[in-house]
Amino acid sequence: MNSFIETLTSVNDAVNGFVWVRIGLFLLLGTGLVTTIITRFFQITHLKHWWVKTIGSVFSKDTHKKQGKKSGSVSQFQALCTALAATIGTGNIAGVSAAICIGGPGAVFWMWIAAFLGMMTNYSENILGIYFRRRNTEGEWSGGAMYYLKDGLGSYKGCKKIGSFLAGLFAIFAILASFGIGNMGQINKITLNIKSAFFSNIQASDIAGVSFVNWAIGICLMIVGGFVIIGGLQRIAAFAERVVPFMAVAYVIGSLIVMIVHIGSVGAMFAAIFKFAFGIKAVAGGAAGVAISQVITQGCKRGVFSNEAGLGSSVMVHSNSNVKEPVKQGLWGIFEVFADTMVVCTMTAIVVLSSGAIDLTTGLVKEGTDDATLVAKAFGNIFGKPGEWFVALAVLLFAFTTVLGWSHYGSKAVEYLFGVAGARVYRVIFVLLMISGAVMTSSLAWDISDTFNGLMMIPNLIGVLSLTPLIIKITDNYVDRKIHGKDIDPILSYDEGIQKEFTPKVKAGED
Repeated sequence: MNSFIETLTSVNDAVNGFVWVRIGLFLLLGTGLVTTIITRFFQITHLKHWWVKTIGSVFSKDTHKKQGKKSGSVSQFQALCTALAATIGTGNIAGVSAAICIGGPGAVFWMWIAAFLGMMTNYSENILGIYFRRRNTEGEWSGGAMYYLKDGLGSYKGCKKIGSFLAGLFAIFAILASFGIGNMGQINKITLNIKSAFFSNIQASDIAGVSFVNWAIGICLMIVGGFVIIGGLQRIAAFAERVVPFMAVAYVIGSLIVMIVHIGSVGAMFAAIFKFAFGIKAVAGGAAGVAISQVITQGCKRGVFSNEAGLGSSVMVHSNSNVKEPVKQGLWGIFEVFADTMVVCTMTAIVVLSSGAIDLTTGLVKEGTDDATLVAKAFGNIFGKPGEWFVALAVLLFAFTTVLGWSHYGSKAVEYLFGVAGARVYRVIFVLLMISGAVMTSSLAWDISDTFNGLMMIPNLIGVLSLTPLIIKITDNYVDRKIHGKDIDPILSYDEGIQKEFTPKVKAGED
């Protein structure tokens, strides 16, 4: 058995390295660069527009408008919160900490670069998701990479089979990733953090070789998760709408307090980020330097893990928005990446760099530093034990909402392959597996699901790149109408029926 696990680990490491390092990062950054160029640097040239249409409209009734369960849609704000629920997870805390400890402060710079380009990748995914979506047998919107691969790429001459094949492949990888990183991996992190922060001094009996505390935490999470997940997207979105803004704001405020306490070293922190963006030279005493390739890889990889731009995951919930205008949901995609990486991850980076564990002069991590607990200790240095409790609760909320978001992604992938009935069965299995994350100890399951997460990205980005002419066409149409004031018909859907239904409403101002 041990030899099988060793072989499986070796094979997975090879595939993971090939997918993420040799292909994935280049494909991700390349797609982000292409979509940024073809939209004429939309995230900069139309900064005011997308800012006003997203966070600037957060108190608008239209942003929160719901159309009832029968409509199969959620409000634009609920779609954003559900997507952020899945993206703001342990990667925003432990992931950023690991990136800095491995790649140095310069990794944060490349995290920003990946996010800047990822804004337009996420934008492109969202407008394709809205354009190619359709209603399922229950009247709920269904959209995602599966559909723009099958009906978008597949519409090109000679590409019908390859489009369908890649769509199926994406769905399979999405399902497998949802069970690992989207479920058991997150539950495992929650359990470890809660146990460490609140039950470290408790001697509990074992059940089947696992602490009773682990079982208790897992059962509680499974019950709460089951109540939300089995209720479907409407319940998940309602939960996310209430929890996500609170948890993000609370974490940012806590991080700002840490930053204010260390205000005298903030300049040195940002100087270190830019100074070591291109590698760290070895210093005297035998300390090893950090190569530029390692800095770039850690920054970009952790950034993508955090905001998921390019994976094709969040588009599955954005497609459920009640919005009629594809670009409008694309604008929320830009904001999603901005909020996740430029705000939340940057706050974590400041906390890590202010902890004293990173030498801002050399850029090297100090001996004995544990990146897994670094953020908690940094908060503990300022707030005492309650600071560590706060981080444990932040991980709980971040990771648990990630589980909820991924349950929807997996159900949509199952629905594509097996229909609505299959999605119902999937939700039950997904909930039952939550307890496994609380009692499992091996990291192999997370490593394998990490590989599947990366494998999702390849067919998705092939779809995005192949449909760049359509992205240009939809974007230009929107800019001409909404910004330049031209009186032309909108481009809303590949389906003639939906296009005819929505066109009069959009022209009347209902977008």
